[in-house]
Order: sequence, then C-alpha cells, then structure tokens
Amino acid sequence: MMKSEINPRVFWGASGIIALLLTTTLAMPGTADAAFKAAQSWAIDTFGWFYISAVAVFLVVVLALGFGPAGKLKLGPDDAEPDFPYLSWLAMLFAAGMGIGLMYFAVAEPIQHYISPPEAPSGTILAAREAMAITFHHYGVHAWAIYALVGMSLAYFTYRKDMPLTLRSGLSPILGKRINGPLGDAIDIFAVCGTVFGVSTSLGFGVSQMTAGLAYEYGLPDTTTMKIIVIVLVMGAATLSVLSGADRGIRRLSELNLTVAVLLMLFVMAVGPTLFLLRALVQNFGLYLDHFVMRTFTLYAYEPRAWMADWTLFYWAWWIAWSPFVGMFIARISRGRTIREFVIGVLFVPTAFTFLWMTVFGNTAIALDLGGAAGGIADAVQANLSTALFKFLEYLPAAGVTSTLAILLVAVFFVTSADSGALVIDTLASGGAEETPRWQRMYWCILLGATATLLLVAGGLGALQSATLLAALPFCFIMLLLAAGLIRQTNADLAGVMLPGEGPAMSERIKRLLVPARRADIVEQMRLQGGPALLSVQEAMEREGWTDSQLERSESLIELTITGSDGRPFIYRLLPRSRPLAAYTALEAPEKRRSLAWMLAAQTNGEAGFRDLTGFTASQIANDVLTQMERWRLAEMKVDRQGS
Repeated sequence: MMKSEINPRVFWGASGIIALLLTTTLAMPGTADAAFKAAQSWAIDTFGWFYISAVAVFLVVVLALGFGPAGKLKLGPDDAEPDFPYLSWLAMLFAAGMGIGLMYFAVAEPIQHYISPPEAPSGTILAAREAMAITFHHYGVHAWAIYALVGMSLAYFTYRKDMPLTLRSGLSPILGKRINGPLGDAIDIFAVCGTVFGVSTSLGFGVSQMTAGLAYEYGLPDTTTMKIIVIVLVMGAATLSVLSGADRGIRRLSELNLTVAVLLMLFVMAVGPTLFLLRALVQNFGLYLDHFVMRTFTLYAYEPRAWMADWTLFYWAWWIAWSPFVGMFIARISRGRTIREFVIGVLFVPTAFTFLWMTVFGNTAIALDLGGAAGGIADAVQANLSTALFKFLEYLPAAGVTSTLAILLVAVFFVTSADSGALVIDTLASGGAEETPRWQRMYWCILLGATATLLLVAGGLGALQSATLLAALPFCFIMLLLAAGLIRQTNADLAGVMLPGEGPAMSERIKRLLVPARRADIVEQMRLQGGPALLSVQEAMEREGWTDSQLERSESLIELTITGSDGRPFIYRLLPRSRPLAAYTALEAPEKRRSLAWMLAAQTNGEAGFRDLTGFTASQIANDVLTQMERWRLAEMKVDRQGS
C-alpha cells in the first residue's frame, strides 16, 4: 500500500473539480470559451474599480509592514536563520514570479504599446516613451506586492506561529477555529484549482513560444504533435526536479535560469544601443515614479476605453490569480528572513531586475523598429507574438546562438514553473506537509502536463485562461482578509499580546510578574502541556523513521531522548526550577527570607543554562523541541565537517 500524506477533502475535492472543468472545456471548447470570456468581461467591467483599489491596498499594507515596527519580526523563531543563500533565494523568486512572462512579453508588450498606446499618437517618440512607462507599471511593485502579501502571510503563520503551510492559516486571526472546517477546505481547494489552471495555461503559452522558436530557427514543424513532444520532455525534467525538492533541483535550475537570463540580457545590451539604453533606463524609471500615483488609480472613468480592461485590469487579475502559487512558493523558501528583508527582497530586487530587462529588450526593439527594422518587428508582433523575440534577435549579431539560448531559457523557465507549481499544489493538498511521498509530487506534475496537453489539443487554452482570471475576483476578497489577519497578528506580537489559542496573553504574563508561579503550577503545566508536547514530538519522529526514542515522565522531570543513526543522542528535559524573587519585588517576605518563584525550565543535552517556558502551550513547547533539535543537528554537522 502506498504511503500518503494528504488532506483527503482538499486532495480529492480539487481533483474532482479540475476533472469536471477539464471535461466541460474539452467537450465544448467553443461554448466554454465564449461563456468564460463573457463572465470575465463582466467581472472586469463591473469590478474593475475594486481590482484597482485592492491592489493599491495590498501595496500600502506590504510597505507598511516592511518598513514599520513589524519589519523587525522574523518569518520564524527569533533565532531562525534563512534556509537559502541570498542570491539563490532571489533566483528562485525571479524564476517562479515572472519566468515565462518575461521571455514572452519582453519584446512584444513594449512594441504593442508603441503601436497602439492609450493616449499618445501611434508609432511616435511619445508613444515609445509611454510604452515603456506602461510596461514598467504592469511589471513593477504592484505585481510583486500581490505576491508578497500572500507569501508573507503564509510564511509568518507557518514558521512563526507553527501553523500548516496552507492559505487557511493566514485567516486564523479572522476566522478562528473555523479554518479547520469546510470553510478552510474550500479556500485550499480554490487555491489548488487556481494554481493548476494558472500554471497549465502559462505552460501552454510557454510551449507555444518554444515550438515557434524551433520552427523559426531550425525549420522544425510547429504542430500539435511537436508541442506534445516538448511538453512530455519538459515535464519529465520538471518531475525529476520536483522529486529532488526545493533545496536541490528547483534551486539549481533557478540559479541556471538567472545566469542564462543575465548573459542574454548583457549580450543584447552590449551589441545594442548601449548608451541609449542606459539613458532610457534612467528616464523610464523617472517616468514610472512621476506617474506612479496617477497610474495606480487610473480607470479612465471620464473617457472609457477598452484598453484598460485589455491591459491593466487583465494584468491585475492575472497576478491575483497566480498569487496562491507564487505566494506559497515564496513562503516556502523564505523561512528565517525578517519581514523587512522579505519585503525588500520580494518587492524591490525582482522589480529592479525586471525594469532593466524590459528596458534592454523593449527599448532596443523600439529603437530597431524606428531604424533598421523599418517596422519589421512591429509587423512580427502583430502577426505572431510567439515569434516576436526571435524576429527581434535577427537584427542583432549571432542571431542563431542567441535564439538557441532564448529557447533554452524558455525551456528552463518552463521547468521551474512546472516543478515549483507541483510542489506548491502538493503542499496545499497535503494540509501543509513539506515532505510528502514521491507519488504525490509526481501526480501533480503529471496532472499539470496532461492539462496543458489536452487544452492545446482541444483548443481550450483560452477558455481556461478566462476561467483562471475569473477566479481572481473571489480570491481578491480572500487576500483582503489575509492582509487584515496579518496586520492583526503582527500588532499583537509586537505588543506581546497573544491572540486566542496562542498561549499566554499579556495579562497572564503580567500576572506571573505580580503573582509568581508556585511549584504546583509548574507541575500542573508539565502534566497538561509538557508531557503531551514531548509525546507528540516522539510520535512524529517515529512516523518519520526515528524509531530509537525514549520518553521518561515523572512529577518532577520529563525527558525525551532521540538517538540518530550515528548513535548520538538528543536529550530534551522539562523540570520545575526555583529562583529567588528579585529584592525589589512587592512580594518579598518581610522576614529577610527571599521568596521563591518557580518556572518550567527546559534543558537540552545537559547544557548549563535553562530556558523559561512557563505559560507555554503544548504546541509552543513542541516547537521549542524542534528548534533545539535543529540547532543540535547543525552543531553536529559542523563538528563532523571540522573533523573531516
């Protein structure tokens, strides 16, 4: 029998809904496409003002948390260290956050705005300038603020509050215990379905660009059969990557991605109009800042035009629809960073790189189109977006080499989107488990590839994209609740107040200062909280294969011993300890004898010092055990490295 680690309601519920929507789309692709597009148009026309307002709120909340008092809080325990080096972390953010979109639209979007801007005369210098300002707006901090809000909420509640890595966890300050019932399941099912459809549609567009590039450069047939072959090959690589986990496959592919992308960008910058690009980058950024507030709230309410729905509102809906996937992935790789470091890393660093990327490709394309290309690039964009990048590279030296590099880059982006998507979906469907059986990760990889393949074959890709964008509307409301929950929780943590279910509140801590705990209080805490906490850790370790463990309990001592495969024991003790009250306390005994205060003391591996866990809940004590075990393992590994 296969071992599983799933939340059955989420796993099978999401699988059933995905199968139902796929069947409907495949059976009636034309009807489904028309219905979903009509619903999407209604949502954008009716709630466009809501999208614009909500994204502005998300940006303000993220900035306030990052640069306010909450910025010093860590996404994890106060002594947690980041899981990944800074550059590896940024590479994974970049690969998961924009990926295929940057390759597909780096040339196409600036040229499209240059051909048909919302305000400036088409094909003019004014249109070129406006095109880059619009592109910066669509790929700037607004998009990353959407991702950052979801990622920060998930990471904070998972790693600092010891809750499962699921969307429902971020709603606990608002919904309380209801997150563990049908409402929480529905939220996670919604996130799984949105991620599957969002990633599948992006994979469909990515493979279209790859086969178009192969046909354009090497004459290979750009047929459905070729698309299926490419999907099978790339999804095979994605499956191998996701089976190796985030620390190996996904991290290494993301680093390769970033390296190849930087090389391609530097080449284009070097052989293109370098000085013009440097000037354009500065001016583009100035225009972005100059129009920042205006574009944040622009809806063309007084001069309605279809451009707004086709571009800005479409993008905001797309980023929101993608945010469960990208936010979950960002959260998973961000443990140990402060909120301020997280905001700077997620909001500003990828945005800066995106601005440089779009300037190099977009401004070079516009400059070539105005000059030697004589409108050739604009014609290519209008004819087929998938070949726009390769037509652009034709006007630069070593076109064969750079086009091959671009195809490779799209392929690697394809793999990183698929493997990180499968990892995120698996986490959601397993109730937040970070280590799951291999068959579960393979299941979601295969499902993503099969969904993209079936939709390409049946022509239902556009229908599913419309359905994904339609899902952004209800998720926008969920994101507002995530923002409210995160603000409430960080404010409570800064004030030292625990929300319901978290442990001792401020009043209880003050009470312990004025009325110190007695030995009987600590013994009672050991019985009700300490013993169950250590027992739960022992049972969890045994389920993971750490079978050599022993738990000893008495009224005055609880000791958990776990022995690793190398024979080294980890020992965690809980015991009551007394200490004299401070001389200045109002409770000092009048007869010169110092009164005693008792505490629940924790000691690890016979260390000299003790940690005071008085008032901690069972989950907080269990979290302390795991934190100390992590430190012990790292220390042992360091000793082994020094010895070798």
